[in-house]
Amino acid sequence: MKTLNISISDTEFKKLGIIKENLTYSEFVELINRELMRQNLNKCIELAEKYGLSLMTMDEINEEVKAVRNAKNSH
Repeated sequence: MKTLNISISDTEFKKLGIIKENLTYSEFVELINRELMRQNLNKCIELAEKYGLSLMTMDEINEEVKAVRNAKNSH
């Protein structure tokens, strides 16, 4: 087994919710994946708010999806 040393700032350490200094590769990947998912969710929320989608109900969203699919199938 190999050991890899990675240096990160105290801020990143806290941001990732790391509680110990020695992690397995799987633990590290899980932490990074969780952070990437959080960032992606925040970006989605930001875009939804920017384009007014955050105000739509699920019924309105479903109707939009149906309309796009119908338009695609009619061409």
